[in-house]
Amino acid sequence: MTHTTFPSWPDVAPLLIETASGRAPADMIIRNGKWVNVHTREVLDSHDIAIKAGRVAYVGPDASYCIGPDTQIIEAEGRFMVPGLCDAHMHIESGMLTPAEFARAVIPHGTTSMFTDPHEIANVLGLEGVRLMHDEALLQPVNIYTQMPSCAPSAPGLETTGYEISAEDVAEAMTWPGIIGLGEMMNFPGVSNADPKMLAEIAATQRAGKTVGGHYASPDLGAAFAAYVAGGPADDHEGTCEADAIARMRQGMRAMVRLGSAWYDVEAQITAITEKGLDPRNFILCTDDCHSGTLVNDGHMNRVVRHAIDCGCDPVVAIQMATINTATHFGLEREIGSITPGRRADVILTSDLRSLPIELVVARGQIVAESGSIKVECPHLDWPQTARGTVHLGHELTARDFELAAPEGANSVTANVIGVVENQAPTKALKAELAVRDGLVEGDDQVCQIALVERHRATGGVTNAFVSGFGYQGDMAMASTVAHDSHHMIVVGTDRAQMALAANRLAEVGGGITLFRDGAEQALVELPIAGLMSDRPAAEVAAKAQKLVEAMQDCGCRLNNAYMQHSLLALVVIPELRISDLGLVDVRTFTKIPVIEPFNE
Repeated sequence: MTHTTFPSWPDVAPLLIETASGRAPADMIIRNGKWVNVHTREVLDSHDIAIKAGRVAYVGPDASYCIGPDTQIIEAEGRFMVPGLCDAHMHIESGMLTPAEFARAVIPHGTTSMFTDPHEIANVLGLEGVRLMHDEALLQPVNIYTQMPSCAPSAPGLETTGYEISAEDVAEAMTWPGIIGLGEMMNFPGVSNADPKMLAEIAATQRAGKTVGGHYASPDLGAAFAAYVAGGPADDHEGTCEADAIARMRQGMRAMVRLGSAWYDVEAQITAITEKGLDPRNFILCTDDCHSGTLVNDGHMNRVVRHAIDCGCDPVVAIQMATINTATHFGLEREIGSITPGRRADVILTSDLRSLPIELVVARGQIVAESGSIKVECPHLDWPQTARGTVHLGHELTARDFELAAPEGANSVTANVIGVVENQAPTKALKAELAVRDGLVEGDDQVCQIALVERHRATGGVTNAFVSGFGYQGDMAMASTVAHDSHHMIVVGTDRAQMALAANRLAEVGGGITLFRDGAEQALVELPIAGLMSDRPAAEVAAKAQKLVEAMQDCGCRLNNAYMQHSLLALVVIPELRISDLGLVDVRTFTKIPVIEPFNE
């Protein structure tokens, strides 16, 4: 893998000085715009930006003295000049795209910096998968910083991953050029209880002078939260209410607040700023998980900023939350996040700060997008064969693999059921009375079956349980090899024969998402790289994903972005109830519980 290292400020300081002093011409000048200064929270009319060697050399009322015969002039025509947007916490794999295709999708939306945690591929391919993501990220024309995944498995003893990440892996990754810190520390009980492995990963990161990402998915803001903060995580994106944001900021953490494809956490937390009047410097916007349909049809960080403004946030404050606040958090405020001398020349031109249309995007001093169209290449890595063909079931599955036997003599049972909550990552731990027919427990109109199919080691293992909230009707099943975070295979269905068909189909194509109804495939999204990503363009993947959404709706599902809910049903670090290859997990207590409650005749 070869990549060109972007020149540092010290490398080009003589050129910047020569340009700012008028002794040498600028490479590019953006002329007559409204300068959105995120350092002072001002909008200054009639300003110019002079750019040299991909960095800002000068910002002021008149850069005409920097113009030379070959200087490229961009007429802002009174539009706002906004720093390129930063996504502070995200998983590229959630877009079902490679880093190159993800970059190609979001650059026209004004995203010029991303802080990515590839812990999805880490669970499938280990450190080598992280290296591949890191290497392709460094090829891109925008800034993609990689956080080394911290938790594979995310809940040791409660799930089995394809690979495990060790403290030694973390220490090694801290020496790589594109690693910015440690990815979200999801094993929050491990940190709170001073688990030596978790603390060793945090220590390796801190000693490298890098940032430790947090993930505290518990409503307990007492001693357990205090212990977690004391352990070293510097931010958290799992808050869902105002009290969560306040608690994190008061303890010196950054409250990272997300608007993803299915996570709508901004409105409930931004009141800490808009109503309580807290200092917004420690409030940061992010997406966490965005699928390709959202990126193609709705946007990326521009969508999040617009939403924050719609929730009552001052536009410039909202922009700070997606630019300088993020840069400062990762120690990069002298590199990105503002339009000021020495910083990378990442600039958006927009005619309105509230609706934020992205009309022109400059990254590292070159035009990368205009009027929604990409203007640069986003180079691809040559992904090796070891990253493909990762679905190993051990044998062809049949309907019998999805049977759940009832206790002998039972005509009905009490089942523990995973309850899906629309637009939120947490689930509910529910109970349901289910019928027994021919010795097997059956779902009903509200409850259908869920299975976790082991796909890393070809064990042939299938864990069966029940889930409610999707509203599926008729004989159908949907399967996905995107199953955060262990990424086995999740199959949800109303009919066991359809569940077998769906699972076997994904083994055949090497991973992805499929939906079967009445014995016929209704939709398929192929994800051949690690069973998580396609190397096809975002629009192509989004079109297939849209067919999947339509197929889910045809089967009775009315949830917003229900696929995202499906893919998180194995995430055993977010309450309340989840499924893993080892059983049904109560995340409130981090214990396995029975699917069927004990039966008394």
